[in-house]
Amino acid sequence: MRSYYLVAALVLALVLCAACTEQQPVSKETLKIGVVASMTGAASTTGKDIWQSAVIAADEINAKGGVQVKDLNAKIPITLIQGDDESTREGGQKAVSRMITQDKVDILVGGFSSAVVSAHQSIVSENRIPYIITGASTPTITQRTDLDTSTMFHYCPTTDDYGEQTTLFADDVIRKAVNAKFGFQDSRPLRMALIIQDSPYGKGVQKAVKDTIEKRGLNIEIVAEETFKMGETDFRTMLTSIKSAKPDVVYPAAFLNEQIPMVTQARRDVSLNTIFLAVECNDDPDYYEGLDKYGEYSIIESRFSPYAIPRGAIADDMKAFRENYYKKWGSYPGMMGASTYEGIYIAAKAVENAGTRDKIQVASALDTLTMPQMIEAMKNGVITFTDNYREAKFDLFMEQLKWDNTAGGLRPVIVWPDHMKDTNFVLPDWYEPGSSS
Repeated sequence: MRSYYLVAALVLALVLCAACTEQQPVSKETLKIGVVASMTGAASTTGKDIWQSAVIAADEINAKGGVQVKDLNAKIPITLIQGDDESTREGGQKAVSRMITQDKVDILVGGFSSAVVSAHQSIVSENRIPYIITGASTPTITQRTDLDTSTMFHYCPTTDDYGEQTTLFADDVIRKAVNAKFGFQDSRPLRMALIIQDSPYGKGVQKAVKDTIEKRGLNIEIVAEETFKMGETDFRTMLTSIKSAKPDVVYPAAFLNEQIPMVTQARRDVSLNTIFLAVECNDDPDYYEGLDKYGEYSIIESRFSPYAIPRGAIADDMKAFRENYYKKWGSYPGMMGASTYEGIYIAAKAVENAGTRDKIQVASALDTLTMPQMIEAMKNGVITFTDNYREAKFDLFMEQLKWDNTAGGLRPVIVWPDHMKDTNFVLPDWYEPGSSS
């Protein structure tokens, strides 16, 4: 009799389990997202930030059950596949090829260096795989015509976007501050020097600055232009030449492993006591720590900072991401990490909207994607891609780095534009302008 009840109980359990499965389908499938990140090589600091932020996003989505996929009638988890591009063109080609052909990823997210991404785009194009590129800011990434980029989506301000904003800030704020502080005529042009990484990224910044000056009729004079090879770390000869040109401001297109020694050598070794500008990819805790006091009063253009939160609707979400990142990894995220975190969510939303992991249909879903902004301020408050070149448009801001005695290090304050700023731009006492003429 006892065995009869055991058998009956087992049968009932199987029936209930079957009913449960019918209501909440369980799938052994997974959404494979390949994360292109420089885990080794010169850009490994940024690569680590990219990967760790992707992990947080995938963990959050999986904790809520995963991604709903209509043609599977189930929610499936995200599995991240790491693709170390080794900070080189060849490394990127190997990593992307492996993830596509061997790991069979459904979608790619990440990519940092324009040179590295440009080199593996042909592999992405041949395989027609959706690629949400969260770095690689040269506009040629999706505007190039030598291959089909229709499955590639640029979730990063281009050099045209932030090059223009930085140049406008230099004219609107720095030029006026220099002329006012030193009693120069209002008509005196701002003297700008460019230090350009010899890459599509660097050349893009260089072109954007010159185009903005010309198109906007800005009162800026380019007094020096120097070029360096990607990964270079000794800039003293170049900086000495720059100093002789007597600039009011120096605008490098450099990565943090390059700009840290550049600014340090300028102030410490060459006594080039001027304002340095920086591109957003440097907005990372390691940049602040590496510069130490030599970076005080320098400027960085950004869309997400590890230490500064602009006013606005997403301030609480930015703070929450920053705190969650710190709890998991023991440090704060950088700008590239924030962008890739959002990139994972964008990938999940596109698959959900497509109702399938079919690559062409996912790319089509990205084409028509509209979702609320998350932790980076977007134009019109939504994440979407332009019809022509599949570019996202961000609300950018400028930060000035100042020494914080409580933190024992540099911390940024937002100084432009007016609707986001915390305080005014300051010229330090040690600042030396260029020629008065």
